[in-house]
Amino acid sequence: MDAVNTLTTNDAPPLKASRVRSSRRVADKLLIVGSTVATLIGIVVLGSILLMLIVEGVKGFSPLLFTEPTPGPGSEGGGIANAILGSLVLTLIGIVIATPVGVMAGTYLAEYGRHSKLADVIRFLNDILLSAPSILIGLFVYTLMVRPMGTYSGWAGGVALAIIATPVIVRTTEDMLRLVPSTLREAGAALGAPPSIVIKSITWRGASAGIVTGIILALARIAGETAPLLFTALNNNSWFSPNLMGGIPNLPVMIYQFALSPYSNWQQLAWAGALLITATILALSIVARFVIKSERAR
Repeated sequence: MDAVNTLTTNDAPPLKASRVRSSRRVADKLLIVGSTVATLIGIVVLGSILLMLIVEGVKGFSPLLFTEPTPGPGSEGGGIANAILGSLVLTLIGIVIATPVGVMAGTYLAEYGRHSKLADVIRFLNDILLSAPSILIGLFVYTLMVRPMGTYSGWAGGVALAIIATPVIVRTTEDMLRLVPSTLREAGAALGAPPSIVIKSITWRGASAGIVTGIILALARIAGETAPLLFTALNNNSWFSPNLMGGIPNLPVMIYQFALSPYSNWQQLAWAGALLITATILALSIVARFVIKSERAR
């Protein structure tokens, strides 16, 4: 009897371990199946959206798309040249403002304020801006600029886009500068170079590809923004004017307005504009990846 009890007691742990291993295998297989299904669903949904965008957008592509302004309600023909030019100007204003601010702020965080309380506050605020809905930024700029000026303007739209782009550049600049080996900074200091020269000639040069990549990603981030422009630059269907103190035509708002219109020609132009923005963002993302790969190859 004691021998039987001893045998049963000794067999129990292996049986329990076997059950644990079996349950882990089942959980592992379920996780793999679930991940695969979720990935396939995402690919199918994204592929369907892109396929519909390409099929409908290609129909509206023609030379007139890039040479003619947007047509009036119910009119045939026309293009989106004024909206393209307006978007380029707004994006240029935004990136020109955001680049120096973002690079200098990222440099401060990486080189001067790594462990200071002020740097911690800046990082916290930067993280909030990174995740803030763009419509809130549009409302902020509307209150700050549009209401006091009494009119929508290209400058307000550019400032809104700059606020969106700046956190991206700050984060990438800080991260890229932190990747530069400290030995390079120490070598520059050993030669008697002041910190400003070390940053300019060594750390910025060593992290230049990463900083440029961050600027390109910020450019892609703001290229298709619609919500902030609804409250700042709005839109108009006239030919582009260099006067930025009024509403300015732009692709995102044009797509929004034309897609909701009852006119088939406007809807077709909206599809073409959406395809153009998507292709532009895709091209910018590819360029950013190419810059990263070329830097790693070096």
